[in-house]
Amino acid sequence: MSKIAAGHARKRLIAANWKMYKTIAEAERFMEEFLPLIAGQTEAEAVICPPFTCLPAVRQAVRSSQVQLGAQDVFWENQGPYTGEISPAMLLDLDCRYVIIGHSERRHILGETEANINRKLKAATHAGLIPIFCVGETLDQREKELAREIVNQQLAKGLQDLRPDPLAVAYEPVWAIGTGVNATPEDAQEMIGYIRECLARMYDEDWAGKVRILYGGSVKPGNIASFLEQPDIDGALVGGASLVAPDFASIVRFGENA
Repeated sequence: MSKIAAGHARKRLIAANWKMYKTIAEAERFMEEFLPLIAGQTEAEAVICPPFTCLPAVRQAVRSSQVQLGAQDVFWENQGPYTGEISPAMLLDLDCRYVIIGHSERRHILGETEANINRKLKAATHAGLIPIFCVGETLDQREKELAREIVNQQLAKGLQDLRPDPLAVAYEPVWAIGTGVNATPEDAQEMIGYIRECLARMYDEDWAGKVRILYGGSVKPGNIASFLEQPDIDGALVGGASLVAPDFASIVRFGENA
């Protein structure tokens, strides 16, 4: 355990990233199946981040539950001539509490820059949304022993002139996303402990000790417990397994019991 993590009580956070999956009808059926499976669960905070089109349906479903609503991205202005974009104000209008920012798919497929990620983090934070800020290295960068350097740069540039409170950071090794290959729990703990140290150097240890740091990368019911056993890992950002209601419910329940 990093010494920074010790002494801070952080509620586990289990977030579902549905990516570009599910129609409105499919989202409604998922929620009908999922919510009874986690009824009474209060120890871990569960968040569903559906596509923008499904936000109203999921919002309606979670109203009488402890589940929180999140979005998969946000723009850095509240309104304006930005065709196709969604603002922080629009997400707040739908009762979103969380927003994923800087996901590797947006970085590597859509060319999102560190500067734009910083703008989005600032806009989300100033609006009162809680960012789930994603960082992580590619396989090539890891093999060249650049993983720590890359992650440190992503943190520094993303959080430049910004100290979100609250904040969640998701460590997602790019080589483990959607591949069925995941980092070992020990590898994940090592990097996540390092992330907490980087945050402490940027600002202070007290703030860094409160930041929830998640692991993301082929998380499944069969491996979630081994990640949550690690002292610096405070939850998970779940992709494919979050699309199946019993699987995601099992992961949330592990978050409660770990």
